[in-house]
Amino acid sequence: MSYPSFVPHWIADAEVPSIGGASFDKRCPIDDRVVAQVARGGAAEVAHALSAAAGAAEAWAAVPAPKRGAILGRAAQLLREREQEFGEIIQVETGKPWKNAIAEVGSSADLAIFMEGEGSRFYGKTMPSPILHRTVQTVRSPIGICAGIMPFNSPLAGVAWKAFPALLCGNAVVAKSHELTPYTAVAFGRLLKDAGLPVGVYAAVQGYGPDAGAPLVQDDRVGVVSFTGSSATGKLIQKMVSERAVLAKVCLELGGKNPFVVCDDADLDLAAELAVASAFVDAGQRCASGSRLIVFDRVYDAFRTALLDRVARVRVGSGPDDECGPVISRASLDRLLGQVAGAVARGATVLAGGAAVEALAPGYYLRPTVLEGAPASDAVSQHELFGPVTCLYRVADFDEAVRLANGTSYGLTGAIHTASHHRAQAFVSRYRGGLVSVNGATFGAGPHMPFGGVKNSGNGFREPGTESLDVYTELKTVVINHNPAQV
Repeated sequence: MSYPSFVPHWIADAEVPSIGGASFDKRCPIDDRVVAQVARGGAAEVAHALSAAAGAAEAWAAVPAPKRGAILGRAAQLLREREQEFGEIIQVETGKPWKNAIAEVGSSADLAIFMEGEGSRFYGKTMPSPILHRTVQTVRSPIGICAGIMPFNSPLAGVAWKAFPALLCGNAVVAKSHELTPYTAVAFGRLLKDAGLPVGVYAAVQGYGPDAGAPLVQDDRVGVVSFTGSSATGKLIQKMVSERAVLAKVCLELGGKNPFVVCDDADLDLAAELAVASAFVDAGQRCASGSRLIVFDRVYDAFRTALLDRVARVRVGSGPDDECGPVISRASLDRLLGQVAGAVARGATVLAGGAAVEALAPGYYLRPTVLEGAPASDAVSQHELFGPVTCLYRVADFDEAVRLANGTSYGLTGAIHTASHHRAQAFVSRYRGGLVSVNGATFGAGPHMPFGGVKNSGNGFREPGTESLDVYTELKTVVINHNPAQV
C-alpha cells in the first residue's frame, strides 16, 4: 500500500474533493515529508455529509440490532485481512513504531467483535408496576446522527471506539478526521462499505476544527457529539451545543495528568519498567500517559536510579523494535521543547532527555524526558503536555501521595505500586479518577472496559464497553396498560 497523494472526504460511499479544490499539506512525522494534499472542508462539505446521513439514518435504525452487529463482525474480519494496509496508514500518519501500529489494528478488530455480540444483547429491562394491569419496560432507541470528532494519537482506534458502538446502536455517523491523521477515517469508510454498511450511514469529512468541526457540532440534525481530545476543546464543544436551538448529547473523553505512585514496598524494577511504558509509549501522546511519578522518600533514590537506567535504554524511532516514536508535528515538538525549557527556568532539573534527537531529524523525535524538582503547582505539573515528558516527585507517606495525586484539575487514570492490598484498596477509594491500576501502567483498556474520567478529564460518559451503548442510544420507557375484561 502506498499512502495516497490526495486525501478526500468520504461521503455517500464515494471519495469527494472539497468544493473549490481547497487543500492543505499532510506531513509524515518520521521525516517531515509532505505525503499528501488533504481536502480542506467546511460548512458545505459538512452539510453534504449530514444530508447523506439524514437520508440513510431511518432505514438503518430499522435494521434489527443483531443484523447491524453482523456487519461489524464482517468489518472485524476485513480489518484482520487488511492489517498490513491499515498498519502502514497509521505509521505514515503518526510515525508510531510498527508493532504499535499493528496492535491498534488488532484492538479495533476486537472492538468490532465485541460490539457484534452486543447486537444480540441489546437489552432493555422490565419493571414491576404498583398499578394493576400495567407493564413497564425500557427499550434502547437510536438517536439519529452521531458526530465523531477524532483524535490524532490513535486514528484507527479513535474512529473505531466511536463508530462501532454508534453504528451498532442504529445511528448514522459523520466523523471529522483530525487534520494531522486524515486518511485513516476514509480507509475505514471503504472497509465499512465492503462489510455491507448501507450507503450514507458513515461519512468522514476533512478540515480544521473551526472550518469543519464547528458546523458539524452546531447542526441541529446531530443528536450526539462524541469528542476525544483536549479539555479546552471539549469545553468549547459543550458550549457550542448548549447554544443550539436543539440540544444534543455530548460525550467528552479529555486530557489527563495521571499519577503513578511508587510506595516503599513496591517492586522497584517492575515499577520502573511500567513507569517508562506509561510515560513514553506512543511518545507520551496518550490521555492516559503517566506524567507524574510520585515516589515515597524511603525508596526515591533507588527508584530514580532504576528509572533512569530504563529510560537510557528506550529505543527511539519508528522501526520494528523501537519503543518511542515521534510526536505528531513540528509545532508539537517545538511546544514541548519550550515547556521543558520553561520548567528548567523555573527551577526544575532535566535528568534525562530534554532535547530533540538530532540523528533522526527532520523527524519530530524528542528524547524521553524526565524532570525533577518541579513544584506541584508549576505549569509542567498541572497541565497536560502530551509528549514524552514525565516528572518525578518525592513524598513522605501515603497521605501525601494521595493529596498530590488528586492535586490537579484532571482525573482520568492513576496507578499505584505496592505489595499492600490495604494501601491499594485505599488508593482505589481515595483517588479521584476514572481508571485505577494496581501494580500496572497508567493505561489499560479493552473492548469490554469502560474508559473515561472525572473533573476536566470527562463529563461522565464512558467508551467503549457496554457503557458506550448509553452514549449512542436513548432509553425509552414504555408503559402498557391492559384490561383483563377485554381478553
